[in-house]
Amino acid sequence: MSAEAESLPIAGTETRIVDFSVSGMHCANCATQVERALRDVPGVQAAAVNFALESARVEADAAVQTSALAAAAEQAGFTAQFDAGANNGDTRALIRDVAIAGLLTLPLAAQMLFPLFGWHNHLPGLVQFALALPVQAYIGRRFYRGAWASLRNRAANMDVLVVLGTTTAFLYSVYRTLSGTESQGLYFEASAVIITLVLLGKLLETRAKNRATGAIQALMALTPLIAKRLAEGGAVEEIPVSLIRTGDLLHIAPGDTVPVDGIIVRGAADMDERHLTGESLPVHRGEGAAVAAGSGNLTGLLTVRATAVGRDTRLARITELVRTAQSKKAPIQKLVDRISAVFVPAIVIVATLSFAGWMLTDAGVEPAVLAAVSVLIIACPCALGLAAPAAVAAGLGAAARSGILVADLEAVQRAGAVDTVVFDKTGTLTKGEPRIADIDWADGKEDTEALSLAAAVQAKNDHPLARSFATLSDATGGPERAVDAFAVIPGKGVRAAVEGNAVLLGSAVLMEEQGIEIPAALRGGPTAGTSVYLAIAGTCRARIRIVDEIRGESVGAVAALTETGHRTLLLSGDAQTEVNRIADALSIDEAVGGLGPEDKAEAIGRLQQQGGSVAMVGDGINDAPALATADLGLAMGDGANVAIQTAGITLMRPDPRLAGAALDISKRTLAKIRQNLFWAFAYNVVGIPLAALGYLSPALAGAAMAMSSICVVGNAVLLTAWRPALREPGR
Repeated sequence: MSAEAESLPIAGTETRIVDFSVSGMHCANCATQVERALRDVPGVQAAAVNFALESARVEADAAVQTSALAAAAEQAGFTAQFDAGANNGDTRALIRDVAIAGLLTLPLAAQMLFPLFGWHNHLPGLVQFALALPVQAYIGRRFYRGAWASLRNRAANMDVLVVLGTTTAFLYSVYRTLSGTESQGLYFEASAVIITLVLLGKLLETRAKNRATGAIQALMALTPLIAKRLAEGGAVEEIPVSLIRTGDLLHIAPGDTVPVDGIIVRGAADMDERHLTGESLPVHRGEGAAVAAGSGNLTGLLTVRATAVGRDTRLARITELVRTAQSKKAPIQKLVDRISAVFVPAIVIVATLSFAGWMLTDAGVEPAVLAAVSVLIIACPCALGLAAPAAVAAGLGAAARSGILVADLEAVQRAGAVDTVVFDKTGTLTKGEPRIADIDWADGKEDTEALSLAAAVQAKNDHPLARSFATLSDATGGPERAVDAFAVIPGKGVRAAVEGNAVLLGSAVLMEEQGIEIPAALRGGPTAGTSVYLAIAGTCRARIRIVDEIRGESVGAVAALTETGHRTLLLSGDAQTEVNRIADALSIDEAVGGLGPEDKAEAIGRLQQQGGSVAMVGDGINDAPALATADLGLAMGDGANVAIQTAGITLMRPDPRLAGAALDISKRTLAKIRQNLFWAFAYNVVGIPLAALGYLSPALAGAAMAMSSICVVGNAVLLTAWRPALREPGR
């Protein structure tokens, strides 16, 4: 264990999250044993072990050392690995063992082909014993260790089945060799072939799982190890990324990768941000623009001021989001875990009954032993334990590569039932880059001082509509105004004091609530856009009409959802006329305007009471209650942090088409889980009776068991090829 492992980053002042690999697991029961052992460590608050990812995540008191966690895993019969690259070493050892076992087993397995060439003799018993012994005792040692640890912990896992089956076949063959009755048949090849096939299946699973879980490794590999920092005097020095601190100036040349989050203070360039957004086209970034760790500089020379480093970067948070989601258990997996907990003992009973049944038929010991061994081998629950985790890992990885991040596995299951999709308007279906179309004054005269006050207030506001007031600041000029007592009234507007002037900016509803009368000159007029009223010292002075263009992608987003049978709704705080305009342009089924945050949540609640399953797509602070109320929340990744934290799924680029894609990959992932569970159970349902009735030899049973795991993982890996089918903007 490395020294760094003893001082893993602490998440908070009292607890920390520890992620590490666990080797030696062969089935879901193994993962359950490790979880139980880790939870028993004093100071551990929660533990989750993922069999498919061979990983563990522990939430523990800051005082808990990784050595205690490693000891608990070892006591349970497994190995905790905290070093980077430790899994690679375990894979190399597995390849070595498979190679050795294959070379020793090949002559034994070849005996089954001898009759095809007219040779009916077999290798002498002592030769078979010499070939099978290293496979059974040395290569198979991992199964004996796992079985002993499992039984010592009063549980039974796949290792128990392998050990019982292969040891029975091996010892029975040793008995016949020593007693001189080998002419009646030896089964050294059965024990050796079974161990070799189980290991080979494990190796193939590992390779396939590495493909399925490649999203995390790919994200982690994006950040460079070395960065170029500007020292005093303008000199460029190369330093480890870990030494970068907030505020440092970094030199990013064409071809370099941005090491931390920052703001461009000098220069402009086209940036490759596909790791964050899933968008393959470069994005132009100039002075004042934010750049994220892992982004590639394609064209220009940049000077970037670091704003977030280490675990605080956006890339680190995304990586953590993917890791957390993949390490969680899907709700359906909990049922599988309960089945697996009783599966092995039940199979031992079936094998015993099979042996007894054959003995009662006077068929002899040999058929009884072979039937029992075959039952034990084919029933190994590898595929059952892999069914859900492998599909989840592959599906979430494919989604992440396309700019869809799943934070909550239950969201995947809920997505499959969604029949209604509710959209926010501003920043979701529209560009969120509003502009002021015109300003109407109550007395017909432009007031530059009033505009300056309005611009000062909106400079403090992060709502998308507030951005349009930046042009007022440029137009009015003058020094910055001191803003005091600034407050957001969610879904309605803002209130503040500017150098002693009481300023209110917001909707007609807000004016009415505050008892401010809107003059007749400011009523009626154009209906397009959003009307924001400006009141100073309790008097309504102006109506500012703001227009926000519809995203080109919104048309395709709504059309795709409609074609897949989803009902679409638009809920917004804007005026009903503006909401209707957007809904008509996009062919949305229903639109309601003038809603506050609580109103949106209540509207979604009513939809749910009618028996529907509702997904909400939003980006603002005022969308958080609705995102939390909906069965499935989807947040636009460029929106407010509270919206992202509330939602179960985050769309990493402002493209509403990804909402339909998120529902699609969720449904496909659920379908893969169901398919995998079907195949896992089908192998056992068909195979166990055949084995018990003597129609499957131990070697064939071992091959069938290995193939079931390979089929399940291979089926899950098909999800890695998924890409969202997105309509071109405007179509």
